[in-house]
Amino acid sequence: MKNKFLFVCFLLSVCPFIYGQNGLPIKINDSKIKPLVELSSSDLQATLEFEINKNPEWKSLIAQKKMAVGIVDLSNPNQVKFANINGNHMMYAASLPKIAILLTAMDAIEKGELKETSDVKKDMRLMISKSNNAASTRMIDRVGYDKLEAVMTDPKYMFYDENHGGGLWVGKRYGGGGDTNREPLKNLSHAATVNQVCRYYYLLANGKLVNRKRSAQMLKIMGNPELHHKFVNTVEQIAPEADLYRKSGSWSTYHSDSILVWGKDTNRRYILVALVDDSNGEQIIRGLVKPIEKALKKSKNLTLASN
Repeated sequence: MKNKFLFVCFLLSVCPFIYGQNGLPIKINDSKIKPLVELSSSDLQATLEFEINKNPEWKSLIAQKKMAVGIVDLSNPNQVKFANINGNHMMYAASLPKIAILLTAMDAIEKGELKETSDVKKDMRLMISKSNNAASTRMIDRVGYDKLEAVMTDPKYMFYDENHGGGLWVGKRYGGGGDTNREPLKNLSHAATVNQVCRYYYLLANGKLVNRKRSAQMLKIMGNPELHHKFVNTVEQIAPEADLYRKSGSWSTYHSDSILVWGKDTNRRYILVALVDDSNGEQIIRGLVKPIEKALKKSKNLTLASN
C-alpha cells in the first residue's frame, strides 16, 4: 500500500510537466487532429472578413498584401474552426520565426543530437520570452541551418512548403556575421505565413510537436511572456486570468505576433496570428484582438443558429 501511495505521488508530481497544466496539451483522439485546411469554417471566415473590412486601414493593407491574419477557434477541441486572410502570403517576420529554432532544438535534443544543458535551456527561454538575439544566435549555431531547414521541411510538419507559399524559415543569425541560408521563394532570411504559424500552434496545443512531453516543455517555455506588447497588451487587459503562449517580432515596418490564448472560460481559447508591413503595425496588432474575439463570438452564434 505504501509503495502504491508513493507511486501515485510520483505521478502527480511529474504529470504537470509531461501533460501540461490547465488542459494543455489537449487530450483528444488523434482522429480529431486534422490538417487546418480541413477545419476551415465558412462562418468564421465570414465573420473574420467582416470585422477586418470594417476598418479602412486594415482593408487597404489586406488588399495590398501588407497584412495577413489567421485564427483557430479551440473552444471545442472536437469542432475546431480555422479562418485566414492572405494566409499563404509569406512575409518577413523578424523574431517570430524563433519558434522554428525552438522546435528544431527540441527535435535535436530528443534525437540525441543536442545536449540539453542548463545553458541550452536558459537560451531557449531567453530566445522566446525576451526575444533575446544573442541567445537566438547561440541556438542557431548549436543546431545549424541544415537542421533548421530539415525540420521545417520534414514531411511530418511541412512548416515550409514551396507549393503553398513557403512558411516558417530561419536562414540568418540574429546579429552580424556568419553565413546565410535564405529561403528559395523570396530570398527572405526570417519568414513566416500565418497559415503555417497557426498550424505550429495547433499542433503544439495538441502535443504533436516532437512528442507530447516535448510539446509540454515548449508550452512552458512559450508561456508567461515577458514582453507585454502587441496581442499580449490587449489580452492582459480584457482577460488577465488567461494563460498566454506567444512569440512576436518587429523590424523596420515589419511587425508580427502569434499567440495561443487559453482562458479559464472555454469560450476564450484560440490561436491568433498576424503579419503586418506598416509603420503602425504594433498598434494595428494590439487593435486586432477585440474584433477577432467578436468574430469568434459571432461565428459561434451562427453555428448555434444553424443547428
